[in-house]
Amino acid sequence: MATSPRRGARPTASYALRVSSPQTRPVAVVTGGTRGIGLGIVRDLAPTHHVVVGGRSEEGVARLVAELPSAQGLVADLADCAPGGSLEHALADLVPTLPRVDVLVHSAGILRHGTVAEAPVADWAESMTVNVVAVAAVTRALLPALRAAQGLVIAVNSGSGFTSGARSGAYSASKFALRALTDALREEERAHGVRVTSLHPGRVDTDMQHELVGHEGADYDATAYLDVESVVAAARLAIDAGPRASVDLVSVRPRGWRPTSD
Repeated sequence: MATSPRRGARPTASYALRVSSPQTRPVAVVTGGTRGIGLGIVRDLAPTHHVVVGGRSEEGVARLVAELPSAQGLVADLADCAPGGSLEHALADLVPTLPRVDVLVHSAGILRHGTVAEAPVADWAESMTVNVVAVAAVTRALLPALRAAQGLVIAVNSGSGFTSGARSGAYSASKFALRALTDALREEERAHGVRVTSLHPGRVDTDMQHELVGHEGADYDATAYLDVESVVAAARLAIDAGPRASVDLVSVRPRGWRPTSD
């Protein structure tokens, strides 16, 4: 599951820092790479891959890139993916630097709570933009490089991509749509050797989960949630399966999870 605080000011420029040449390593692009699941995947891939770290904060991305053996940054606001927006400019800077992309992980996402009666239209629009439209835009820009590598796309979805509940309509709708997007992409790109994995974790013990539970007014019990390492291991299952195998869908839940809760 991915959550975020409400968005504020948008970055006005893209930022890229080349630490070493991607030609010497397989290349991984990870959106939402500075927090939570995305950060866990970045750190897991860093010893073996050239990692493109995606995030909204130029400072946060630059700090993480500087820690990694081979990396560069991709700074953009995924909510700003209209023509001429932050994402388009950032991708225009990035794409020429990557002749191939072996792994693309979509880990960025937002969660907006609210009933259909109460939630503003802006919450619905932003949920669909960040959780679906931006995923399509990033994938589309990187498809030539993914095809060149016969690479893998992993979309970090959610248990809410299978079921919905009260106050989660906008989020669940976006995650159902994301699953539809990955299903379509998998069939479209099969002939090009590009594999697509839809990864559906339940609730995960991250700083963003703390924010969500605080919003719900509940006590936080970390043992009730997955740890980030478990979700990273699930992503690794798809990565390590190799180019002759397609891991289409992975669902991973906390050990004590029951179908009545996410």
